[in-house]
Amino acid sequence: MNQLRSSAANHHPLEQYEICIKGHLDRRWSDWFEGFEIALKDNGETRLSGPVIDQAALYGLLIKIRDLGLPLVSVVLTKPDKTEQSDIQKGEQP
Repeated sequence: MNQLRSSAANHHPLEQYEICIKGHLDRRWSDWFEGFEIALKDNGETRLSGPVIDQAALYGLLIKIRDLGLPLVSVVLTKPDKTEQSDIQKGEQP
């Protein structure tokens, strides 16, 4: 039982990402992109935003974008985990 508690204590919040692609993607693709929110921008781009469990999951999303032939504009970490935020507030390098 102590192992369960220690693993729960080591659990980090999911990182939030915004992925921008060229062109407008229909909102029905949200399920295929693992529930990411789809927002159409005025400049003709689509913003996909949502939580990513780890780097492997992020690469999986990027592969889906590649497989659809969609030009990638940017990938941005929008909310760093709490450990990085506390280090930044202390003036330390993450």
